Amino acid sequence: MALRQATGFITSLLKLDRPDWSVPDFSTLSRRQKTLEVAFAYRGSTGLLPLLIDSSGIKVEGGGQWNALKHGVPKRRVWRQIHLGIDEKTLEIRAVEVTNRNVGDAPMLTESLEQIEPT
Repeated sequence: MALRQATGFITSLLKLDRPDWSVPDFSTLSRRQKTLEVAFAYRGSTGLLPLLIDSSGIKVEGGGQWNALKHGVPKRRVWRQIHLGIDEKTLEIRAVEVTNRNVGDAPMLTESLEQIEPT
């Protein structure tokens, strides 16, 4: 869901059960997402951690998309690489890194392993 859609959805859900609770507006969420740190709840596994590391490219479109629709000019696309570390047994995400498109998995291995707490 897009951020504005998610805000509206959460607002409608809270009105059903907790009408006195407020949901932060779009601008507040946009500012806070720059410094947001995501912590994944982990159920745990026994023994060694079989970790699968892989990456995928994601396309990021900004104001260029609006400009292309409005004026018919070619839009500029920005690509990012998302690196995931997944527990092979539980299929839970244990590490996430987002980089420029020219960074491979091997250089990101150290940063990915630092996100995983020792058990």
